[in-house]
Amino acid sequence: MRINLIPKKEGFVFPAEWEKHRATWVSLPLNDESWPGRMKAVYHTFFQFIRVISLSESVAINVHDDRMSSFVMENAEKYHIDASRLELYLHPTNDCWTRDHGPAFLKGRDGKKLIVNWEFNAWGEKYAFELDNLIPAKIGDALKLPVLNTNIVMEGGALEFNGAGTVMTTRSCLLNDNRNPGLQASGIETYLMNYYGVEQVLWLENGIIGDDTDGHIDNLARFVSRDTVLMALEQNRWDPNYITLKTNRNLVSGYRLPDGKQLNIIDLPMPPPVYLNQHRLPASYVNFYITNAHVVVPVFQVKTDEEALEIIQYCFPDRKIIGIDANVLIHGLGGFHCLCQQEPV
Repeated sequence: MRINLIPKKEGFVFPAEWEKHRATWVSLPLNDESWPGRMKAVYHTFFQFIRVISLSESVAINVHDDRMSSFVMENAEKYHIDASRLELYLHPTNDCWTRDHGPAFLKGRDGKKLIVNWEFNAWGEKYAFELDNLIPAKIGDALKLPVLNTNIVMEGGALEFNGAGTVMTTRSCLLNDNRNPGLQASGIETYLMNYYGVEQVLWLENGIIGDDTDGHIDNLARFVSRDTVLMALEQNRWDPNYITLKTNRNLVSGYRLPDGKQLNIIDLPMPPPVYLNQHRLPASYVNFYITNAHVVVPVFQVKTDEEALEIIQYCFPDRKIIGIDANVLIHGLGGFHCLCQQEPV
């Protein structure tokens, strides 16, 4: 059902990721161009991820066809995944980055949900996106939820919410001319406030090296509570990410929440540089995903992994922290947070 309303005026908000999920939505990886010759290894990582999610909530999977549905169920048995926790939908996609092409689920005061269907153009028309751009409407139809269409480009990985009226994003991404040319910061803020039900927008500057999204926030900074931000920080002052991440941290330290409260900042180390064919990849521990019972963290089999896991565990004392090797996944230029989108209860 297509609707026409302003979500904020009707009391709808985008819940924080740590709030209760009904399900997590993912799209099955299928694009060999993202991982040339590495799909078997990608599936190993993907199904490890699915298994952890399924321990505490349903996993809704967009698959290309019946053959891929069978493939999912075969791997569910192989990876000891409870098949009753899996929901399969024949929704063909171009790629698997559901955080960006999936729906934005909003929740109203009465508990009812709706989907905001932003336009998706593959991070400035860098890749094919025609099938991906249809996914939110298809999910709305499948779940019989109202769908609110928009006419501007927006990506879930570009936005980070505290669930209490604040969203963080970056200028390098949302103000890039390859998204919404001519739309200034004030215009973007109006859309974010009206369509996500927030009160304020906090702007960071640039993203990390190797990020083909033009600087998604989910590689830089994440809310871990209403007033606490976990931020990637590079210790090596000669690293090209050093100034970028320090600048972003300084910006956040100067921001205040609507009630005037200063944000708490917890620093999270960056892993040593990860390369593929001499190309720097956007490896970051910040690209974790919060399930109902766990936090899944990308690790890279390097010396900083243990420290990063300990810091994230400190931030989520009520959840178990699970590190999964992301060395192959990052070849596709994304992490675990990029793979999925939560649906609230």
